[in-house]
Amino acid sequence: MDELVRKAALAIMGSVNCIALTGAGISVESGIPDFRSAGGLWSKYDPMEYAHITAFQRNPEKIWRMIFDLLDLTRSARPNPAHQALAALERMNYLKSIVTQNIDNLHQAAGNENVIEFHGNAHRLECLECGARYDINDFELAGVPPACRSCGTILKPSVVFFGEMIPHDALVNAQILAQNADAILVIGTSAVVYPASGIPYIARDHGAVVIEMNIEETELTGSITDIFIQGPVGETLPALLSMIEMESKKKS
Repeated sequence: MDELVRKAALAIMGSVNCIALTGAGISVESGIPDFRSAGGLWSKYDPMEYAHITAFQRNPEKIWRMIFDLLDLTRSARPNPAHQALAALERMNYLKSIVTQNIDNLHQAAGNENVIEFHGNAHRLECLECGARYDINDFELAGVPPACRSCGTILKPSVVFFGEMIPHDALVNAQILAQNADAILVIGTSAVVYPASGIPYIARDHGAVVIEMNIEETELTGSITDIFIQGPVGETLPALLSMIEMESKKKS
């Protein structure tokens, strides 16, 4: 394991444009279960009944029952050592940007500034009627769905529901980053949900080293992954950061 971590560290240190793709696995250690896991949101709510945009448009009060449970998970969560390690790598100028499938705002809370959100952010609210946008902290959510202060419409979290498109800017910017990357960290994701699943392949096709960090093997592992570091990312990412710091001292 140490040799794999060192190999990954040297690849990142030798890169010019290293990016990361993150999924639900990086936030599990912050207390947010994968929505698809046994304890996840979809074990309590049918996603087609509660998480499709047409369901929200038909009956937003009903859908807010699910949203309140979602917010209970994300608002109380705090960045874990994996998030903090990525923030440190950005401060050290080794990590240029993160493309995340998560909606929990934990990368930003840890200190990352260059974050592309494929599925939106549960800490923001938007009005589907007039387009007004709010920070979730603008409202005291006490079991009552928040209403737009401009037109009175019940607000929707700024997350991508089923039936909605990935934000165009996020999609285009992520593809550009992948095309220009010479190293990519794939962290806490099986990379099977399109279009995020295409990011590692685009990067690999343009010559990037693919460093996968997951608790178990994925479809990437035996196909395009160059370095596979197995284990909880709350442990392996800090180990990678420590290795980079150690190797940097050797060179100084």
